[in-house]
Amino acid sequence: MTARNPGRRSFFKVGGAAAAAVCAPTLAPSQTAVPGSPPTSPWAQPLPVQTPLAPQSLLTPTPYGTVGLDECGRADHQSWTGFEPKDFYQIDVKVGLHQFHPELPTQEIWGYGGTLPGPLIHARYGRPVLMRFRNQLSPLLQGYGSPDISVHLHNLHTPSESDGYPTDWFSATAYGPTLTRAGQFKDHHYPMVYAGLKAYGGIGDPREALGTMWYHDHRVDYTAPNVYRGMAGFFVAFDEIDSGNEQDPNPRALRLPSGEYDVPLMIADKQFDSGGYLRFNQFDTDGFIGDKTVVNGKIQPYFHVAPRKYRFRLLAASTARVFDLQLVWQGRVQNLTQIAADGCLFQNPLARPNVQISPAERADIVVDFSRFPAGSELYLVNRLYHLDGRKPYGYLTQPVQVLKFIVDKPLAGPDYSRVPSFLREQPTINPSEVEQTRTFVFGRSGGAWSVNDKLFENKAVAKPKLGTAEMWNLVNDSGGWAHPVHIHFEQGRVVRRNGGAPLPWERGRKDTYYLGPNERVSVFLRFRDFPGRYI
Repeated sequence: MTARNPGRRSFFKVGGAAAAAVCAPTLAPSQTAVPGSPPTSPWAQPLPVQTPLAPQSLLTPTPYGTVGLDECGRADHQSWTGFEPKDFYQIDVKVGLHQFHPELPTQEIWGYGGTLPGPLIHARYGRPVLMRFRNQLSPLLQGYGSPDISVHLHNLHTPSESDGYPTDWFSATAYGPTLTRAGQFKDHHYPMVYAGLKAYGGIGDPREALGTMWYHDHRVDYTAPNVYRGMAGFFVAFDEIDSGNEQDPNPRALRLPSGEYDVPLMIADKQFDSGGYLRFNQFDTDGFIGDKTVVNGKIQPYFHVAPRKYRFRLLAASTARVFDLQLVWQGRVQNLTQIAADGCLFQNPLARPNVQISPAERADIVVDFSRFPAGSELYLVNRLYHLDGRKPYGYLTQPVQVLKFIVDKPLAGPDYSRVPSFLREQPTINPSEVEQTRTFVFGRSGGAWSVNDKLFENKAVAKPKLGTAEMWNLVNDSGGWAHPVHIHFEQGRVVRRNGGAPLPWERGRKDTYYLGPNERVSVFLRFRDFPGRYI
């Protein structure tokens, strides 16, 4: 049965992937309270580049909440009728073996499919998906984290019973003394519709499409350690406009870089003990931070690229660290072309010298390596300086190199990709639709995050009326911490930041809103299509 405990006073202790996630920056290595990680040589291994997992056969999926021994209890799939799944995936959450660097030992991680990152999923709007997550972790596992799990797909327009609510976990608990029964599973039904399904008709409003998403553990109290141990993977969605085919003859298709030139980059920080094994302190409510940066599970990898355009889907999968990323060639910062934030295409591309992403934020960028001579080496660097676990304190005089690009791969053919000046129309912001304005003040209480002076209690603090819009004021009153706020289910529009206009890169749709100390953001949100509980 799905575990629920509505009376339990609980809170998200740490975790950028969680709803009330502490966005605490890193300590400088010389100031950490524990010894730093063992030294590792840079550029000792290639960047892992994933290929999409092929859909599979799945037996007897059902729209109804089940009562069998192996599937956890759940509500009926409310969007099944009319959107029966066409593509099926089964992913086992299990212990896997992983090596972060050739100079560190191979060690156990918890991963979707037993890998880090988890399998890459390519989906398409209008083609519903059913994903069966089977919990194959042992209930006897020790250390940080929890083998009881909940899976959140961040931030697809998904019915609540498939959203991965933090207390809807399912267990690896086995029955009987032999502990031989396979772990429980849960079927997640993703109808692959845009928001505005009922108001717009068909499969919804195509202006509301998302592209770059990720799925991760969302177990209450254990989001951060479970994600840190490896439970994270990319989920990428395409449609007629962002079609995933740079040679698409459809005149509506953007023809952005595609195939092997469309590369997700999961960026996180880790810390290792003297033996080279992962270390984590889940009791550090200021936000655990690491001193090694990993990209797609590897420390400082290199990537051979061809002299052409690439699309990189950046994800901050850290539990607390904020990244400010730049591309450097021969000591000079190069402009990046940002085309999306939090999975949502901009209306127009934005040229900028840096991209900042806090935990759970995403940014899609395009880099044209044909601008650089053959053999050029470029570096993706992080330039944020962190004095403690509260916030970024400024910029490093020598940024940390994260990933090296080497422009020496032969062209396989012409570069048909492009970055049009107009990407995707944005939905309007209509203040007359707003039926209620709410204020949520994020603060600190006894070493934990609170919202309006309350800890997480598994009780609804807002009940928007389906089919209406609201204005939410998100206020950071935490006394010196930085804090990203993620709102499930609906993408919002930043209307004001600190009383002024939103930043250029947050004028499109977003789902995670970065709040520095004493900052406030006003967000316009519509609530549509699916009732239920959301974080």
